[in-house]
Amino acid sequence: MDFNFFLTQISRIKEIPLGGLTSQFKMAPELRKKYTLEDIESQKPKESAVLALFYPDKHLNTKIILMLRASYNGVHSAQISFPGGKKEKNDSTLQHTALRETEEEIGIAKNEIKLLRQLTKTYIPPSNFWVTPFMGLLENTPQFNPNKEVEKLIEISLADVLDENSLSSRNLTTSYMQNIDVPCFKLNNYTVWGATAMMLSEIKDLLKSL
Repeated sequence: MDFNFFLTQISRIKEIPLGGLTSQFKMAPELRKKYTLEDIESQKPKESAVLALFYPDKHLNTKIILMLRASYNGVHSAQISFPGGKKEKNDSTLQHTALRETEEEIGIAKNEIKLLRQLTKTYIPPSNFWVTPFMGLLENTPQFNPNKEVEKLIEISLADVLDENSLSSRNLTTSYMQNIDVPCFKLNNYTVWGATAMMLSEIKDLLKSL
């Protein structure tokens, strides 16, 4: 999608009704669909926030930044995600969490980002996180400066996210599930699944309606 066109649609992006769980569950593992709101609240999940950051490349194509997390001793080791993380005591809002974590992880200053809107909260069972996603905007091509938590930055094209041919499925075995088929996006030769794919699915449905 041309970035100048994307900019002309900002007011509509802010107003279009969200697809919510209907959109997210198109890309959700079956395990996630079994959790009711009561189940989630009974777990007293931790709050966190992530940012889907939209920006132009040098050819004025609209991009979104994802990260391959570095390997560590945890359930999300070496997984693909949006910039973001746990809400800290000094974070006044979840918006602040998303912006702070984005600055810390990929080096984009908080004051350079325009928040567009909040998306639907996503529950992640293995880590017991309620994740609130936000859409953000950079009007210029960024110079990223990732920290040590980031193994690699992955710049994906919004056009690829919107392309039905990017949808696939994969059989996965992780520390918390065995031999399970999960829906996924195939983007830049990476498999994007789980909560990140669920959030991308809601973004996809939102922007497909423009």
